[in-house]
Amino acid sequence: MTAAATEGLLRELAPQVLGAVVRRYGHFGTAEDAVQEALIAAATTWPDTGVPDRPKAWLVKVASRRLTDLLRNERARQRREDTWTLPAAAPAADAEDADDTLILLFMCCHPALPLAQQIALTLRSVAGLTTTEIARAFLVPEPTMAQRITRAKQRVKASGVPFRMPADRDERLAAVLSVLYLIFTEGYASTAGPSAYRAELSREAIRLTRVVHRLMPRDGEVAGLLALMLLTDARADARVGADGVLVPLADQDRSLWHKDFVEEGVELVTAAMSAGPSGPYQLQAAIAALHDEAPTAEETDWPQIEALYGVLTAMTGSPMTALNHAVAVAMARGPAPALAMVEELANDKRLADHHRLHSARAHLLEMSGDMTGALAAYQEAAQRTHSLQEQRYLRMKAAAIAHNAGRE
Repeated sequence: MTAAATEGLLRELAPQVLGAVVRRYGHFGTAEDAVQEALIAAATTWPDTGVPDRPKAWLVKVASRRLTDLLRNERARQRREDTWTLPAAAPAADAEDADDTLILLFMCCHPALPLAQQIALTLRSVAGLTTTEIARAFLVPEPTMAQRITRAKQRVKASGVPFRMPADRDERLAAVLSVLYLIFTEGYASTAGPSAYRAELSREAIRLTRVVHRLMPRDGEVAGLLALMLLTDARADARVGADGVLVPLADQDRSLWHKDFVEEGVELVTAAMSAGPSGPYQLQAAIAALHDEAPTAEETDWPQIEALYGVLTAMTGSPMTALNHAVAVAMARGPAPALAMVEELANDKRLADHHRLHSARAHLLEMSGDMTGALAAYQEAAQRTHSLQEQRYLRMKAAAIAHNAGRE
């Protein structure tokens, strides 16, 4: 097996092994450290010795031994060896047969944890990323991320939550899906830094969502989120031009879109919406499908997209969704009614300072022929975004308008 294949197998098995060890022994934080050491041992030895016949069982065994050592060392430091024993282990067959990934996700996305800690703990414990990788992905110092993960583990430990499927599974599932989507969006459209696309995050979010879908195949919103990710990520290769500048959806080379992702996403969302009432992720996936299935930008079914955004806005109350609705209105019926919607949204404190409000206003003003207003709005949007790629794109739009005005 190649090194890449070994890495892929270990990443797939990591949450299952951690779940098995936590189920048998508890001690979430220490178990996570033990599993990380078992994964390192496998990555070091398997390329030479070959993958064991039962790789998950091998990892559970090594991690269990390491956990025992870690706990004994901890108790030794606390001078309690005489009163401490390992908790009784569940039968080994449970560790081999059960897939506790979903329970692990629910634990990492515990409502008591701040969102930043939920994301960090999910990437560390479920995705198997190192602290260094997570810190690099979110552009924060490694000590800061390490502290964030440590605090998350401490909160989980203090909560005393047993390792089992929570009674409020439906409520927790919403948090799990939200965390996965945030991981995906930070990868697909980075909010800060020089790169517009960080594949390691978006692809990991897709992989984890596939796991949840496999474990909950009948949940429409899980299928909807997976479809949304696939339909969005299908365009990744066309989002940035050869010069490194962001390419708007309407101007993208659609031959670069991944047709297999589009087909899978369309199939998923079609089946999910046919099975019952549609939730927010399914509606967003349906909108993405309309974009991806249009042969050209001009053939996009904007009236249908406008209608779907109307339903989605009413369902979620999200100002960002309302802003997208306004853009769809402009494409379907012209910029005048859309500008009125944007001006109303400017009064919403949740959106008033966001660069996308000013970017959308600039686009609509440009559509309406108000180049002076569009220039000012593009400049304002560029000042408000932390993404270097978006800054570059918005400043280029402003420069093009200024250049054309100078020629007249």
